[in-house]
This record gives sequence, C-alpha cells and structure tokens, in this order.
Amino acid sequence: MAQRKGCLIGCGVALVVGIAVAVALVLGIGKVVDAAGKTMIEPEVYAAVKVGDPEDAVRAKLPSGETFLKEALKEGGPAQPAGSVCSWYLAGGDSAVGEETVYRFCFKDGKLAEKADYRMK
Repeated sequence: MAQRKGCLIGCGVALVVGIAVAVALVLGIGKVVDAAGKTMIEPEVYAAVKVGDPEDAVRAKLPSGETFLKEALKEGGPAQPAGSVCSWYLAGGDSAVGEETVYRFCFKDGKLAEKADYRMK
C-alpha cells in the first residue's frame, strides 16, 4: 500500500511539473510572437520611406520597435549618425538560413536622417 501511495505522489508531482512547463512554453511563444509583431516590417515599407521625410510620417508606417530584441538588433550594424535617435526592425519575409536583414531608421531634427539595412547572424 505504501509503495502504491508513493507512486501516486510521484505521478502527481510529474503531472504538476509537466503542466508548469507547458504553461511556461505557451507564455514564452506568446512573448516571441508579440516581439516579432513589434519589430517586423516588410521590405516595401523600407523602400517607400526616403531620407528627409518627416519623422512623424515615417513613424506612422512603423511598429513601435520597443521589445527585448532591440539590443540584439543593434549588434553588427553601422555606426549611428551623431545626435540621432534610431529604431531597428527585422525584415519580414526574410528567409535566409541563419541570417536576418535588419532595417535601421535614424531621425534627427524631426526628419529621417538615415536609413540602413544590414545582415545579422
């Protein structure tokens, strides 16, 4: 009887741990999907904006870009123009294995001062 009771307790603990792992996995996937939605733009959007366009008009076409991925997207890109504020995004529809295209938009004095694209591994 004691052996059976120990088996039930062990199975119960395994079930609780399994449920906790499943919930954590679902929440983690949700967080990644949310971040992707805030950092991904289509190549057509990148091509449509031009240096010198008003900042408000350009930002209206872009998602917020404020996610935990922001720091990773900065890696390996060109130097930021002095005195500018930049935003980084992933290219949508990019399918190269092991690499992603990053789009960077830098604003200064209310206008798009520079846009750059580069590959991130």
